[in-house]
Amino acid sequence: MEQKELLINWMDEGMISVPQVLLTYYQKLDFTEIELVLLLQIFACKQKGRHFPTFEELAARMTISASECSLVVKKLIQQQVLEIEQGDTLGFESYSLRPLWKKLADFMMQQSRQSALHQAMNEEQDLYTCFEREFGRPLSPLECETLAIWIDQDHHDAVIIKAALREAVISGKLNFRYIDRILFEWKKQGIETLEQARAYGQRFRKSQSPSDQVQRSKKAVPFYNWLEQ
Repeated sequence: MEQKELLINWMDEGMISVPQVLLTYYQKLDFTEIELVLLLQIFACKQKGRHFPTFEELAARMTISASECSLVVKKLIQQQVLEIEQGDTLGFESYSLRPLWKKLADFMMQQSRQSALHQAMNEEQDLYTCFEREFGRPLSPLECETLAIWIDQDHHDAVIIKAALREAVISGKLNFRYIDRILFEWKKQGIETLEQARAYGQRFRKSQSPSDQVQRSKKAVPFYNWLEQ
């Protein structure tokens, strides 16, 4: 009976759901373990309807004194991680964790932008390497500028540019002007994915006359299947 009552009391206390990203990145936000636990205690109290627990109440749930708790709260407020809101009722105050969630969201967005930038830089570097490998020489400054225009101004994805390079290799017309025509045509046709580019290229080659295909085969153009990578 005592065990059953203990289990009921345990379940009656309820549970809280803590964002995984907070536990993962709190140190990158310069939170100490004490600051993290204090924020979690405030969060837990708010879940139980106690929106403005006293320093004594918070300290009773931690290993620091009430005076130390007050200093940590003051620091978190100064760092704009925690704030005190005034309620509609006179004398009613509550802790707000909205600044914490905002700081965490800003950090995650920054991480996402940095990751996207790093990926874009790697893709761009890989793109230049692919072109130089196919052309068998370093790209000229004008060719490098053309590549940059395709990426920055025309907003072609690196994968699509590689696919256009493949089409130029297959066609035996390995020059930037021809690749630019391919990209222009694909954009006009609304082609944005690798699968669409592959399908369009296959339809284009099938539509060519047999004499064109024989003429191209005589050139013994090497085949590099960029679309399969």
